[in-house]
Amino acid sequence: MKPPAYSRSDLVDLLSAQGEEMEALYRQADDVRRQSCGDGVPIRAILEFSNRCANDCLYCGIRASNSRPIRYRMTPGEILAVAHSLATVPAIGTLVLQSGESPGDSDEEITAWVRQVKTELPHLALTLSVGNRPREVYAAWRAAGMDRYLLRFETSDPALFAHLHPNGTLQDRLQCLRELKAAGVQTGSGFMVGLPGETMETLVDNILLCQSLDLDMIGFGPFIPHPDTPLAGRANIHAAHPDLFFKVLAVLRLMNPDAHIPATTAFDVLFPTGRFLALQRGANVFMPNATPLAYRTHYQLYPGKPGVDRGMEAVLREMEQKLQSVGRFLAQGPGHSLRSERRDEG
Repeated sequence: MKPPAYSRSDLVDLLSAQGEEMEALYRQADDVRRQSCGDGVPIRAILEFSNRCANDCLYCGIRASNSRPIRYRMTPGEILAVAHSLATVPAIGTLVLQSGESPGDSDEEITAWVRQVKTELPHLALTLSVGNRPREVYAAWRAAGMDRYLLRFETSDPALFAHLHPNGTLQDRLQCLRELKAAGVQTGSGFMVGLPGETMETLVDNILLCQSLDLDMIGFGPFIPHPDTPLAGRANIHAAHPDLFFKVLAVLRLMNPDAHIPATTAFDVLFPTGRFLALQRGANVFMPNATPLAYRTHYQLYPGKPGVDRGMEAVLREMEQKLQSVGRFLAQGPGHSLRSERRDEG
């Protein structure tokens, strides 16, 4: 499906929609999602294998200078055990391995256990999300069996990015995304909505950047201030207009019909059934937390993270029941990139 060619003013109008126009936007996004992605919801289980991080991003609860978190790093054996347990659940086709950004000292170890997971569980798609790395490291992980990579740019404003990320630049982040795509890796990125310093123009630029990157997956969520960071007490600038988060989601779906768009956990922080609503307004992927409960409370990027005391099986059963109520179902299989498949065909 070819996306519409929206102008910047068109995007502002869509993001400003209210009442019936807003509901029509949600219906249109859900229709596009159904036509492009179907009614199956791919499940991508997230394993937060380490909260060690070398960076000091201003909004993040596991930033290097925050002394409150109990730092941990799961062993390769623990990671492999979780992978094997997930492989027994028919609906789970993808394991997402996520951590803080600690380049260098663990890169070769990651290569080794990526290879082991893919050797023992070849049908399980493997996604990494561990930050910026050199091209040769991405290539090594790809050769070991990595299928996908998630690396959010967070904001398209270079000055705001530099302020929030004292350890990097937007240019570096975008170069990493280009190198991942060049290596044939299914690539995901995205941004936060409502960061201090963000404007409506920034938000429009974020949406346009996602489209120009031709991403296989787009992940975004609301900025939620963490009390142990420099942005403690800084409210989300769109807090008075909570529907904006869902309107951003709907617009992203209209502009990226074939991209996988997850219903991120942060939606549940702001709305009692946020992820379920997201799946009815353009999102098509569900990402339950597979981190062992003993570690889960120590991986708090933002406060109020839901599900830290619930097993993944219970969360999946609840979501399956909700999906059935709206004619949807948990998909099976790896749920590879629709965009990649269609690029190959074309």
